[in-house]
Amino acid sequence: MRIGIHGRDFQQKSHQFIDGILDFLLQHGAEVWVSDKLLKLLSRAYVRKVRAFALGDSLRGLGAFLSIGGDGTMLESVTYMGKTQVPTLGINTGRLGFLATVNREDALAAITDVLAKNFTTEHRTLLALKSNTGLFGDFNFALNDLTIMKKDSSSMIHVDVFVDKQLLNSYWADGIIVATPTGSTGYSLSCGGPLVHPASESFVITPVSPHTLTARPVVVNNQAEISFRIEGRTNRFLLSLDSRFETIDSSVKLSVKKARFATQLIHLPHYDYFLTLQKKLNWGLDVRN
Repeated sequence: MRIGIHGRDFQQKSHQFIDGILDFLLQHGAEVWVSDKLLKLLSRAYVRKVRAFALGDSLRGLGAFLSIGGDGTMLESVTYMGKTQVPTLGINTGRLGFLATVNREDALAAITDVLAKNFTTEHRTLLALKSNTGLFGDFNFALNDLTIMKKDSSSMIHVDVFVDKQLLNSYWADGIIVATPTGSTGYSLSCGGPLVHPASESFVITPVSPHTLTARPVVVNNQAEISFRIEGRTNRFLLSLDSRFETIDSSVKLSVKKARFATQLIHLPHYDYFLTLQKKLNWGLDVRN
């Protein structure tokens, strides 16, 4: 099986862990492809044994993809994979990890299941950005969220948000987030947005520090087109798709819709979404003890 791997910015203690994964895959006859970022972190002994790929290269020949790091690494992995929809497993070497759910201790057992194709996959909706300036080029999609934020000023910005060309609300706020169900556990959650099950066919529109207390997150159908009109004291705003960002002005026309392709996340036997939430959010724990 061809296995793709992406990782980045490892601490020194993680190098031995990565070496162990590479040794395990090579010993089991896997053809290993690694991202250009990960290749720079490998010793020369492994560089000669793997094949490198860069952003934009076709990965359609891969049987599975391993994202080694935290959720930020997983978001980068989605960018590398693009429209290929290769089944992807997140191995967590970071902290929280809603997407990277396999811990270090279980990594080799999880990879064994992947090599044996002992897993299921889950479709995770992506959002796609449309703009009149072609922002982000061929990588105008996001697994977690799109955000529009103030820049170069401490003043709030004014954002009119439209759903299928009908005005939803005019927000005075630090910014606006449009999150997928996957992204509902990210920035949107920290700004008061709801948790949304991954199978829900919806997007969450969440204002960031709104000036009016009645401005609350809104859940809309993911078949809707969401568009924006932005104003501010300065004419520079920050637009991000997951971990990628651009600076824009009010002349840029923006809208988001559900992407025509999805990300396929690998779920191993006994995976439980609600159990993951309980563990990551410490639900049910008595903090008094």
